[in-house]
Amino acid sequence: MTFRLATRPAAQALRVPKTPLVRTVTSLSKVAYTAKAESSGAGRNGDVKLREGGPLKFQLTLPKSLGGSGEGHNPEQFFALGYSACFLSAVNAVARAQKVNLPKDIEVHADVSIGTPEGRQGFGLAVELLVKASYEAAQREELEGVIKAAHEMCPYSNAVRNNIPVKVSLA
Repeated sequence: MTFRLATRPAAQALRVPKTPLVRTVTSLSKVAYTAKAESSGAGRNGDVKLREGGPLKFQLTLPKSLGGSGEGHNPEQFFALGYSACFLSAVNAVARAQKVNLPKDIEVHADVSIGTPEGRQGFGLAVELLVKASYEAAQREELEGVIKAAHEMCPYSNAVRNNIPVKVSLA
């Protein structure tokens, strides 16, 4: 899929929508952990690193479809990594709570797309989460219930709910 984002003038991409976005905000009553990162350089064409927990540093580049070299990594890739890991953790937590035995080969594939949102200026994201596993046909309904509950508890799902489209499915 190719997006024509790189050719749009930056001023057009940064226009503020005429209709304010309405969102609900969830405050944390207790912080359990805070990830600390730092970016430098030119944003999507700069560097990112963790400020704690050991040496982890990446050079960012725009994907080829956005006019970049595509030789480095980009924020959408990191979002996909985090979302897939977090969602799989939520699936496991729900399964434990519901006493459901998950297939040992369960995986979550996250596809994060960037593009032009319908009816708005700027850029938007869309996510597809695909849960893959070997299971018997009789288990499908039970697994779908676990996945639905996981989507309700996953911190990433809660962070993006009512903001970007997220499609969750079981292969």
